[in-house]
Amino acid sequence: MKDHALPPVAILIVDDDHGQRSLLETFLRAQGYRTQSAASGEAALAMLETETFAMMISDVRMPGMSGIETLRRVRQKHPTLPVLLVTAFADIRSAVAAMRDGAVNYLAKPIDLDELIATVRLATERRGVALPPVKVADNLPLGVVTASPLMQAVFRDAAVVAPSETRVLLTGESGVGKEVVAEVIHGWSPRAAGPLVKVNCAAIPENLLESELFGHEKGSFTGATQARAGRFEEANRGTIFLDEIGELPLALQAKLLRVIHDGSFRRIGAGRDSHTDARVLAATNRDLEAQIAAGLFREELFYRLNVMEIHLPPLRERPEDILPLATYFIGQFTRQKSRFSATVTACLTAYRWPGNVRELRNAMERAALLSRGEIVLPEHLPARIVAQGSAPALAPADAQRLEQIEREAILKALRKNNYNRTETARELAISRRALTYKLQRLRAEGVAVDPG
Repeated sequence: MKDHALPPVAILIVDDDHGQRSLLETFLRAQGYRTQSAASGEAALAMLETETFAMMISDVRMPGMSGIETLRRVRQKHPTLPVLLVTAFADIRSAVAAMRDGAVNYLAKPIDLDELIATVRLATERRGVALPPVKVADNLPLGVVTASPLMQAVFRDAAVVAPSETRVLLTGESGVGKEVVAEVIHGWSPRAAGPLVKVNCAAIPENLLESELFGHEKGSFTGATQARAGRFEEANRGTIFLDEIGELPLALQAKLLRVIHDGSFRRIGAGRDSHTDARVLAATNRDLEAQIAAGLFREELFYRLNVMEIHLPPLRERPEDILPLATYFIGQFTRQKSRFSATVTACLTAYRWPGNVRELRNAMERAALLSRGEIVLPEHLPARIVAQGSAPALAPADAQRLEQIEREAILKALRKNNYNRTETARELAISRRALTYKLQRLRAEGVAVDPG
């Protein structure tokens, strides 16, 4: 049955990865589009014979017919259909060449949702379609505190991805709150009634990690006095959060790749496979692409985990959150209503917070103890925070000038590269992740950073 509440704009999504298809369908439907999906190029061509679509979004690397070959076949019978290619970094050169065959653009994985919707709108607005802006999550769970536009954008992405089965890679420095965002995604998902199982891959000795993840049978090794279920079994019909995924040994990466692919795994010492229905969320503070280049992380596993990347900015880049978080944390450690002196407020906002939110929480626990729930004074803070807070700051005029120079350089490079973020980041000699963060900040300030 057709849903007449949706506008007559249909998009065909072609990808062999179920998580990627789920992400794109969930996001585009939230924006008012009607979507259908195909798991292969052959299936997509068959659907185009019987149905009409306003646009096709296709992965490049697929078993059987590749996305580029699918594009060429589509061009033969549907020469005006806009086609957007989605590609891993290694495929970008091929994708650029494919644009000569009629692709409207290509997006590098992990997909940036703002870039995706801007491209889709450019292609569909030619048909007279106007769509609402991306929806933002309004109601954060109890205990999640943020006043920063950048973190609002993070939770907007979490709201988009939560209803799907998409795998998510959370990136950012240690202590920025990746575990909190994982909890929010699980809590907003259809799996919220199921378990959320957390595993810190860096905190478990390598010789015990396989048993921790996949379980073992009685007698399978010295000390295995009884059978034990692993964390993937515990997470069945729920979510498993793999923190510090960059610390996972290569041998276990291959086994993780298998359970992500089809849900199957084998306990240590077992003679047959087991199966789990667990959604995978992962987090890292490492540069996994650099680890791939160094031979320490499997490229295929990276792309399987990184269907959707959500990057959490460090606390020093979202100063609007510092005082609200400090107030919330100190309220957790004292029954009285504490106040910050003017000097303490200045120190908290001037400090760079290398340990991010975790360091702020620890500082407030110390302040609550020493102030005994009364006014918090500088002597109640760690000495390093007071020392940095009293150091001379960059003159406001100089700081504004530096920000203006950076803004002009970014906008110039964007225009030069036709708003392609991968090429823009390469020209600016920064990572694509860093560019995405800077663009989010500029957009929050009202600067136009999207085509059109």
